[in-house]
Amino acid sequence: MRVVVTGGAGFIGSALCRHMVAQRTDTVLNLDKLTYAANLGSLATIACRANYRFAQADIADEARVADLLKGFEPEAIIHLAAETHVDRSIESAHAFIQTNVVGTSVLLELARKYWSALPSDRQRRFRFVMVSTDEVYGSLNSEDPAFNEKSSYLPSSPYAASKAAADHLASAWHRTYGLPVIISNCSNNFGPYQFPEKLVPLTILNALERKPIGIYGQGENIRDWLYVEDHVRALIQILHAGVPGEKYNIGARNERTNLQLVQAICDIIDEIVGDGVGRRSLIKFIGDRPGHDFRYAIDPSKVEQALGWSPVETFETALRRTVNWYIENRSWWGPIRQKVYSGERLGQITQGSSGP
Repeated sequence: MRVVVTGGAGFIGSALCRHMVAQRTDTVLNLDKLTYAANLGSLATIACRANYRFAQADIADEARVADLLKGFEPEAIIHLAAETHVDRSIESAHAFIQTNVVGTSVLLELARKYWSALPSDRQRRFRFVMVSTDEVYGSLNSEDPAFNEKSSYLPSSPYAASKAAADHLASAWHRTYGLPVIISNCSNNFGPYQFPEKLVPLTILNALERKPIGIYGQGENIRDWLYVEDHVRALIQILHAGVPGEKYNIGARNERTNLQLVQAICDIIDEIVGDGVGRRSLIKFIGDRPGHDFRYAIDPSKVEQALGWSPVETFETALRRTVNWYIENRSWWGPIRQKVYSGERLGQITQGSSGP
C-alpha cells in the first residue's frame, strides 16, 4: 500500500515507519511538522530506502497537505501527529488544541475530498486510521473493569480532552460523509527512541546518571504498559483488517504502579551496570499533578479476537530491551538531553501520556 503516516518523526510514528518500510511491501510518506519531540535521527535506518519519503508539513496547513496527498496518491492515512505530553498541556493548552483538534479537522476534510474523488474501487480500499489514547476515557478506580470500546469518554487533562475531540471529529466524518475511518485507543507506550521527557526514558537516563528520580504523589498511580513494537503491529493489523466505523483498544494487560515501574527499571540498571549504587535510593516523591488520573487499563479482547493480534513481548522482556537500547544509544539521546533539559528539570519525572 501507499500510506501517509502523520507524525512519523515522533516516537510511535517513527516505529511504525521503520516497521512498514523494512517489510518492503509498503511505500510510506512521513508527514511531520518537526516540533521539539520529533527526531529524524529515529528514521536514519530507513532514510535512504526507495519506499520511504519525508515531507515537513503541518497537518493544519491545508494547501500544503492537499498538494502532498495529490502528489503521493495514498491508499491510506495513519494519523499519529499530535501534541502528547500531559504536563505541557496543563502549562499551556493552545498547541494541543491547534494540532490535535484543528489539525485533525483539517486533515479529515482533506482526506474526505481526496477520497471522494477516487474511483469507486480505490474508494473501497481506502482507510483513515485515527490513532488515539486510553486517556480519553478518564480515570478508573482499583476495582473498575478495564476500558473497552464502549467506555464513555471523560477526559481529565487538556491533552486528553483534545484527543477526545479528535476522536469525535473522526467518528463524525465517518458517520456524516462515509469516510472509512477506524479509531484505535492505546495504553501507555514505551520502547526505543522515546523522547526523554516521558516516564520510562527519563527514569532510565536519570538512573544511569545517578540523578534524583522524582515520582508524583506516592507512586500509586497505575498505568497499562504497551511495548511500541507490539503497538505498531496492531496498527498494521487494523489498517489491513479493521472495519471502517469500528474502534479497537490496544493494550497488553501490563498494569503497574508508577513506583513498581520505576523500581523495576532501577533494578535492571543495577544488574547491568553492576556499580553497587542501588538506584532505588534515587527515588524521590514530589507534589502530585493537577487532575492526575489514578488508573488506566485497556481490555484488548476485541483486537485480539477480531483481528488476531496479541503482543509478542512480555512486559519484562520489553522493559529489558528498552533499558539496553538506551544504554547502547547515547548518541541518540545525549544531544536531546543536553539541549532540552538542564538543572532541576533533569531530576523530575513527568507522567507522560499514552498517545502518539
